[in-house]
Amino acid sequence: MKLGARIFKTGIAIVFALFLATILQLPHPVFAGIAAIFAIQPSIYRSYLTIIEQIQGNIIGAVVAVTFVLLFGHQLVIVGLAAMIIILIMLKLGLEKSISLALVMMIAIMEIQGEEFSAFALTRFITIVIGVLASFTVNLLFMPPKYETKLFQSVQKTQDEIIRWTRLAGRQASEHIATKKSLNQLKEQLTHVEHLYLLFKEERSYFQKKHLAKARKLVIYRQMLAASRSSYDVLKRLHRFENELINLPEHFRMMVQERLDTLLTYHEQLHLKFTGKLKSEVANSSLQAEYVQRHEVLEIFAKEIALAKEEEEFSAYHLLHILSSILNYEEQLEHLDKLIVSFQKHHYEELTQE
Repeated sequence: MKLGARIFKTGIAIVFALFLATILQLPHPVFAGIAAIFAIQPSIYRSYLTIIEQIQGNIIGAVVAVTFVLLFGHQLVIVGLAAMIIILIMLKLGLEKSISLALVMMIAIMEIQGEEFSAFALTRFITIVIGVLASFTVNLLFMPPKYETKLFQSVQKTQDEIIRWTRLAGRQASEHIATKKSLNQLKEQLTHVEHLYLLFKEERSYFQKKHLAKARKLVIYRQMLAASRSSYDVLKRLHRFENELINLPEHFRMMVQERLDTLLTYHEQLHLKFTGKLKSEVANSSLQAEYVQRHEVLEIFAKEIALAKEEEEFSAYHLLHILSSILNYEEQLEHLDKLIVSFQKHHYEELTQE
């Protein structure tokens, strides 16, 4: 089990909320700790949005609770009715994520009995709001997330696995069940990478220069994801049509294998190129000299397929599925290369910026 930053921040937020409530001598500081739990989010921007929603939810919960107590008293049935009203209001206003804390607020207020009900209700409201604010402060100052680093590392790790399995599948060397299992795992990893991309995209930059730099990086990372999804599609089709691939003439299989090896190597080098780890002469000459022959390759494939049809050697239907995925993969890599070249040419200094 991995002990991540969010676990640490949750514990610190609870302690900080309880500490503030105790220092301010608020009764029942436990409510501040409960509120802090609900407010921890994976990014600062989401934490900010959560605070806005939860303060609105707390106000709704407090107003409904005070109104129902003043009108109907403290009967248990009234508590349930108030809960239903709060849920309906929250859903109507699109505040679904804050329903739980609003209900906590409602129960915390409606269980108060005595002549000083209004004063205690206000104190409970302040206590819970302090818990929310304490959680936001911890999220803002303690171990702020750096999703760009996590995003690139996840893209690179997932792509490396896709490349390894694609090389095996292209040589018909992978075991069917193992490949199927890896495809499911890789699909989950790509979903996780897309989630990290959204978190990185949500992070706000407070200076115009950094905002523009981030926007340019987002374009590249989005294309990295597109290239990874295309490579995953190639692997999926190689797995699906592995029997048809085995039955191809040997020279045809070698052509597919060589083309795949070229593209996979190209993809690996693009990641190195983006991080500045690839020599410029290799990036600008060696790659292109080996790579930009797509039209020639397609002409050869077309001639081979036409010849095979005439001689009735094999059916080209399934092969076209594989070739179309390879072609799409190639186009995505070309576009990624152009973006990286443009970025490094005009904004190279931004590579080292967080």
